[in-house]
Amino acid sequence: MSIGQIMKRSIKSDAVAGWIKDQIVRGKWAIGTKIPSQRVLAEELSVNRSTVVAALEQLKAAGIIEGVMGKGTIVASNTWSLLAALPAEDKVQSLPADTGIIDLSKGELAEDVFPENYLNDVLSRLSGKIHSLGYEDRGGYEPLREAIAGYMTRQGTKVAPSSVLIVSGAMQGFGLIASGLLERGSSVLLEEPSYLYSIRTFQSLGMSLKGIEMDGDGVKLDSLQKTWTSGQKGALYTIPCFHNPTGILMSETRRKEVLSFCSTNRLPVIEDDIYRDLWLDEPPPPSLKSMDETGNVLYIGSLSKTLSPGLRIGWIAGSDSVIERLADLKMQADYGTSSLSQRVAAEWLGEGLYEHHLEYVRKELKKRRQAASESLQRHLSDVAQWTMPNGGFFVWLRLNQPISLRELYTEALNEGILFHPGSIYTEGTSRAIRLSYGYARPDQFEEGIKRMKKWIVALSK
Repeated sequence: MSIGQIMKRSIKSDAVAGWIKDQIVRGKWAIGTKIPSQRVLAEELSVNRSTVVAALEQLKAAGIIEGVMGKGTIVASNTWSLLAALPAEDKVQSLPADTGIIDLSKGELAEDVFPENYLNDVLSRLSGKIHSLGYEDRGGYEPLREAIAGYMTRQGTKVAPSSVLIVSGAMQGFGLIASGLLERGSSVLLEEPSYLYSIRTFQSLGMSLKGIEMDGDGVKLDSLQKTWTSGQKGALYTIPCFHNPTGILMSETRRKEVLSFCSTNRLPVIEDDIYRDLWLDEPPPPSLKSMDETGNVLYIGSLSKTLSPGLRIGWIAGSDSVIERLADLKMQADYGTSSLSQRVAAEWLGEGLYEHHLEYVRKELKKRRQAASESLQRHLSDVAQWTMPNGGFFVWLRLNQPISLRELYTEALNEGILFHPGSIYTEGTSRAIRLSYGYARPDQFEEGIKRMKKWIVALSK
């Protein structure tokens, strides 16, 4: 059976499983209820019996249904097991790395972009230096905080080690800020589209997201002015460097305008700057944090996009009092980020290895961007528009014709191609898709775009 056939059957069985779960959630099938036979379900849902069997096996594995001798298949649970099995909102298909799929969706660098044995070299440097791996200071491993402060200062954003909190990746940083600093009912302003729409960190805590229009320079000031009302509770969340998903780089002039507006109107700012080091043509403008004179900006950095997502090392930089509060919350949550990961990160940043590593990464990533640009021009220039970014690894592709992104996603998946539909990054409608050239090899990117072209054309008719 081909990869496409396997995935198509998987999609159908997921839909059948979802329908059954819906009957249970709605109370139509209570615990102990015998569900219809495989044959009846297949006829009612117009699918093959094998698809129903696959769906039932999935629900049995989740503990939602079970086979009982003499009774058939009955509903076994409608509580935790069912809740755990419910699909996440706007969920995008996730597949194991060894399926042979061409993954144009991943927001991370491929392993072959990194220098060979780069991590082993660092680990060997630590050999003999580690004498204990107990809990670190609540703010994080002090040498790492010092190394991050030094690195940020060299990059133009002057901070002290005491103003840095080590977190287990940027996602934990968002969670700490949302739960520890923002009130329920707050409004989080953000670029639209934005990565933040694809996660539920703020919404799950009773906050609303309000989209701000963008242009080629980033957040549009007039849209920000119209959306924010003085006296509101909330914050501005922005990705000024190589924005996810559009790849836009906010200009220095726009940064100053946005910062001035936020300072004047007492609008706190969350600056997500995790792509800053992935510039490919020239260094980006100064960070918002570097121009902040009032402590209005909380800065989030990470090594996940540039070094290794598995290290789970990120940080928040802000005023000492705010960092102290967030550190208390983090200590209550997990007693600290991995000591070993923090030591590895400190070795990288403290010895100048990171800057050398970035030179290599930029060189390799630039080759991939060029190859991706050529592939897009060859195959999609007549059906879509895009702007190649100056850094990062995302291309925001805007289709010329209004087609069903859901159908395109499904058909592409059947062809072994995975991408992110633009609809997961906005509350409105979208005819865009996000592609990444950082993970797939150039030949895979070429093949993926070639296969997608067929379905874009077919669905446009």
